[in-house]
Amino acid sequence: MSIVHITLTVVAAFLAASGAVTYLIGHEYPKAQLRMKRLPMWWMPMLGSILAAGALGLLAGFAVPLIGTLAAAGLVLYFIGALIAHLRVGSRDLVGWAIFFVTMLATLVVDLSRAHNG
Repeated sequence: MSIVHITLTVVAAFLAASGAVTYLIGHEYPKAQLRMKRLPMWWMPMLGSILAAGALGLLAGFAVPLIGTLAAAGLVLYFIGALIAHLRVGSRDLVGWAIFFVTMLATLVVDLSRAHNG
């Protein structure tokens, strides 16, 4: 396990977990994001749960690498969906999204290259 893999995984898990907490406690920021994207408020716990599962899956990947890779892939798909939701309403405020997405994508790439290279 390389230091890059460990660092990216921990940072990605932290980002996903922090996002999950904001959704699950009903913080105003995700509420504003849902309103801006014209999505129903009842999605908040579901989106938070997906982020929480992704964070836990990334950390579980230290013990079972396949779980970590699948979690990273799921989080990449989650943030592709977030991009689509932004673009659908004409939002170009994508800095926060880009930080999350690039971190999840880098984690997936490192996971896949680690699995490929043994």
